[in-house]
Amino acid sequence: MSVSTHVPVLPAALLEILSPKPGQVMLDGTVGCGGHALVLAPALAPGGRYIGLDVDETMLQTAEARLNAIKDPKITLVRSSFAEFPSVLENAGMKHVDHMLLDLGVNSAQLDDERRGFSFDRDGPLDMRLDPGQKQTATDLVNGLNERDLSELFWQFAQEPASRKIAREICVRRRERRMTTTRMLAQAVEAVYESRARGRTHPATRVFQALRIAVNRELENLTTFLSQAFSHLRPGGKLAVISFHSLEDKAVKKHMRAAANAGQVKILTRKPIVPETSERRENPRCRSAKLRVAEKAGD
Repeated sequence: MSVSTHVPVLPAALLEILSPKPGQVMLDGTVGCGGHALVLAPALAPGGRYIGLDVDETMLQTAEARLNAIKDPKITLVRSSFAEFPSVLENAGMKHVDHMLLDLGVNSAQLDDERRGFSFDRDGPLDMRLDPGQKQTATDLVNGLNERDLSELFWQFAQEPASRKIAREICVRRRERRMTTTRMLAQAVEAVYESRARGRTHPATRVFQALRIAVNRELENLTTFLSQAFSHLRPGGKLAVISFHSLEDKAVKKHMRAAANAGQVKILTRKPIVPETSERRENPRCRSAKLRVAEKAGD
């Protein structure tokens, strides 16, 4: 898989605010192509360890090839959801780490692969699975949910204002032909917006976002991770999360504030860190990124 279009988000900001030290251990719950690891892992040498998780075996293979030249710190890559990180740590013989990182964005290499079905810009199977081994796909949801449930999905996970009309249009079209490709879904959404004024964002953006979140249980996995993260950080350890839409950011903000009110952590980002103009210009896909960081309180 080509990684030429993949650029890690906010690498300099992460390196500065996490400030990893030699000998420390970092858990990267969404290692992807290894872009952040290339920046952060060297700071853990000598003697440190970088543990990278991903549910996509292809991503792990790509990361392994890119990180192969790094001999110190020790880099361990594991096929696992970040929601299951405690068992990964247990298998590695540890309970606590010094830093944790989540980049919740879909990898550019996945977006650009029409076979994965994430993008309405390229026609491909209506898939959207981050984990190719998972059974449920976007095709299953689009063709299996009733009109009301589709409408609620589009509203709940993307606040799509035309959710009811889009759900109705999908149901009308799928009665004639099963909806199986990204182009078919995008055309259904475009038909609803045909008589409506269009903004800069493609009208199918929110629908695709909602389906991807539902297919991969993204908010459930994020909540599970956040509920366990601070108990697995050493005192002074830091949790950094990069989110890309308001539902993710709201969940991260809520958990960090609750932990701060309980005296467990100190929030290091009063306002989220966002990409500067130069980074947004070079990497337009990072424009909605928000980084929040919290530090575990000392004993």
